[in-house]
Amino acid sequence: MASADPLTLGEWSWDTTSDRLSVRADPGKGLDEIDGIWTLRSVTKVLDGLSQQRLENLFHASHQEGETVSCPLELSTGRSLTLAGTFDATGSARGVLMRSVDVGELQALALSGLEAVFQPIVSLKTGQIAGFEALARWPGGAGGNRQAPEVRGLAPTMLQRASDALSGWMKTSGRRDLFVNVNVTAPDLASEMLTDIVREIMSNHGYSTGQLRIELTEQAALRDPGQVLRTVESLKAARAGLILDDFGTGHSSFEWLEALPADGLKVDSDLVAKAERSRMQTILRSVTSLAHDLGMSTTAEGVERLESLSLLKSLGFDFVQGFAFSVPLPAEEAGALLLS
Repeated sequence: MASADPLTLGEWSWDTTSDRLSVRADPGKGLDEIDGIWTLRSVTKVLDGLSQQRLENLFHASHQEGETVSCPLELSTGRSLTLAGTFDATGSARGVLMRSVDVGELQALALSGLEAVFQPIVSLKTGQIAGFEALARWPGGAGGNRQAPEVRGLAPTMLQRASDALSGWMKTSGRRDLFVNVNVTAPDLASEMLTDIVREIMSNHGYSTGQLRIELTEQAALRDPGQVLRTVESLKAARAGLILDDFGTGHSSFEWLEALPADGLKVDSDLVAKAERSRMQTILRSVTSLAHDLGMSTTAEGVERLESLSLLKSLGFDFVQGFAFSVPLPAEEAGALLLS
């Protein structure tokens, strides 16, 4: 039965034994896309950007019986909601779906105490670190930090942190060929200020074209395709690089290959994890060949074993990224990898 509470949108439960999230949305609340039983990987189909990591941090951590849950999420449709509930003695949990009522509070939380960490991107041609991806974290949660919520104002902050880090790495390592990737959220894509910020950073730091790279997911792009194309064109005019992230997870990835003037694409980790299968090898080899024909570089995401590097290179990948090389690190520790 649907709840009469205007703030309640449905119910959810987490089963720690099966690692499954069950969501039952109330009829007529416009949440049919999230209704069902999900793994934490499959639920990314309906979540926007960073929300999956928040769920992983929440459900893969240790919790006491009676500990409360309050986890804000962004759907790929732009809808905001919160999982509210409690954990039981087994580590499972249940509760209700709530409307997210204070976006301003989320924004302040995201930008207050924000930390930028960096994961290396390694060239398969040289075997060296070619650049880094900047990731937003704020203190607390599992592992000492948790993913920053996807709200307006996050990208400008991360762009500045990333550009400062890049300048420091270039100075200490003497390398002028390094780059840094920064994820742009759907709210920031709609901001007319984004291009101005990128243009100012490129000018102030004297970066070459493409050293500052914007990562864009299809989920973010689908919010407003027309606005995204306009923003992308202006970012390219400002000499930023453009990387299409999580390629292969969306419904219209190939349409975006044609529409966006991207410099590279990153193949989703779910596909990379299946690279040893013969049929997947055919698919990945076709994707990298197509990307190269379009003038794009290719990066394999989520690489966890060094033994897979020769295979990924034979499939046509230019770069690799994942825990096989390093977890995301603070800027100073990431820079030390360049000197080792």
